[in-house]
Amino acid sequence: MLMTTSETVAGREITETLGVVTANSVRARNIGRDVLAGFRSIAGGPIEAYRELLSESREEALARLTTEARAMEADAIVCVRISTSSIMQGAAEVLAYGTAVKLR
Repeated sequence: MLMTTSETVAGREITETLGVVTANSVRARNIGRDVLAGFRSIAGGPIEAYRELLSESREEALARLTTEARAMEADAIVCVRISTSSIMQGAAEVLAYGTAVKLR
């Protein structure tokens, strides 16, 4: 599945707009990651556990976005956007959305 943040797909013509596709992933931190992150926040530097958590969430949301677009028989998703938010203490959401299209 082609995905792009632009409104077009280079070298291809959009022949039909199928609609908006959305997908999200919500993940919670665990106590082990929190303890390690607490130490890292004192010492400074990257918090690898949280980077991994958000990276996994982003990949899951994009995979779900692709599944939704395939169900619509789309050839591509244009105008892809990704957003993150904290939905409760210790849990974060990654939301991916875009427009499913048919290409020539």
